[in-house]
Order: sequence, then C-alpha cells, then structure tokens
Amino acid sequence: MTGTSSTSLSTAYSPCPNDTFTFHAWAHGLVPSPLAPEVAFADIDVTNGLAERGELDLLKISYAALPWVLEEYALLPCGGALGRGCGPLVLTGPDASADPADLAGRTIAVPSERSTAYLLFRLWAAEAVPGGLGGIVVLPFDEIMPAVGDGRVDAGLVIHEARFTYQRYGLRSLADMGEAWEAATGLPIPLGAIVARRSLGAERLAELASAIRASVRYAWANPEASRGYVLEHAQEMDPAVADQHIALYVNDFTADLGEDGYAAVRGLLERAAAAGLVPATAPGALDFPGA
Repeated sequence: MTGTSSTSLSTAYSPCPNDTFTFHAWAHGLVPSPLAPEVAFADIDVTNGLAERGELDLLKISYAALPWVLEEYALLPCGGALGRGCGPLVLTGPDASADPADLAGRTIAVPSERSTAYLLFRLWAAEAVPGGLGGIVVLPFDEIMPAVGDGRVDAGLVIHEARFTYQRYGLRSLADMGEAWEAATGLPIPLGAIVARRSLGAERLAELASAIRASVRYAWANPEASRGYVLEHAQEMDPAVADQHIALYVNDFTADLGEDGYAAVRGLLERAAAAGLVPATAPGALDFPGA
C-alpha cells in the first residue's frame, strides 16, 4: 500500500466493471490512504444482507436497502452508482404481450427484494400493473435472462450489462424503470450506494471518502491500469460491453453525489416510504458525518 502503514477495512463490492474500475486504484495501493480495503466480491443481494447484519466495515449496497442500515452505516458521498438512461429493464420473451398490464399474476425474477431495481419496479407496477403481480423469484442478476429465455419465469427485472446484451437471449424490453423514474421526477436514478460503519468516526469517514474519490479520478486518468482487474472479475464479459458498462455507470455522481444525487436518494426513499414499501428515513440520516 502507499505510505508506511494502513488500517484494513473489511469490504465487499460487486465484481461488476463499474465497481472494479472505481475501486481498483485504492484496492491496489495506487492512491495515498491510511485505509486499505480487504476486498470480498459479492452479488448485491448478498451485500444488502451483510449490511443489514452489520458484518463488514464498507459495502456497496442498494439505495433501497438504506432505510434498514442507516443506524449503523453512513452513506458515503462518492463511489456509488447513479445516472440517467441507466435504469433497470423489465424483460419478457419475444411472444409475450407488450402491454405491462398483462404482467398481472405473472412470475417475475428480480435480483434482490432489497434492490433499488425492485423498489423502482414496485413503484412503477403499482400504476402499470393494476391487477397486481404474481410470484417474485430472487435470482443472481446473471441468471435472470436465461430464466426468462427458457420460460422458468414470465419476466425478469435486469440490471448492469443486461441493458446491452438482452437481445442475445431473444428477449425484448417491456419497460425501462429508469425512463419511468426520470419522467416522474426529473432526477437521476439512484442505484448502488457505498456505506461505511459510523463507528469509524468522522475523521476516518472523511479519509475514506477522499480515498474513494482519488481512486475514481485515478481510474479516469489511467483507464488501462484497471483493465486486467475489471476483466478478471467480469464473468467472461466482452471487453467492449465492460467499457459500455463503465461509461454508463461511472460518472460525475461516482465522484460526488452533489445536490442532484442527494435529491434523487431522498426522492426515492420518500416516495417508497409514502407507498409503505420501506421504513421512513429519520431527518439527517443521509447526512455524511465526515463532511
């Protein structure tokens, strides 16, 4: 690691290109930091559960999971995934109805019941599927498209690089949750959050945010440096798809949430709480202690 000594933080984020690209420099000691991540890779459904159980120091989780973890974890103002034109998609088979109302009573595969994708889907479905949904099946995100393709489920809610690859499975997009969210709010889509233990204290949290910002900036300045790390963990993803993934999900909000980012997070949680889908967030709970 850069420097003479460091404090290790138990850390989990996904093997997806946006996370490996974002955290590569910090994880490999290429930016100055007194803190060093001990990295485990895990799907978002796993990291959401780890956060709810308070098991690690630093995690990438769904923004939808925040209401259950904010007492123990602070939301970091950087490192996460927000954006425009990058929302989850509802996919169906090529012969399925193009009317969202016909999802009533159907079985839907989702990446996590605590995922932002599923929360956006529930907000959308409350209006678009007045007959109510059928069963919900939780699958790892990379198993959803095959499950739709072979008819094990009627539709699938997909995230990440599935935006670029679903046609290969003979599937079609029934609805774009990001388009629905942006049309309703005008705000970017909050997808993945970075959280860290509040018990680390304000000084350590500020150092952590600085390290992550430095890692993002290093990745932008040296895009080839992280390529091996990205492709090693990208589940045999086409390098061109990995590049599309990074370009879409690593953006200005990754370096700093800013006013629009925080407005998007508050908007999502307030709408979801009003619909009875998540607990209400306490005043000030989203504020960063290390500011």
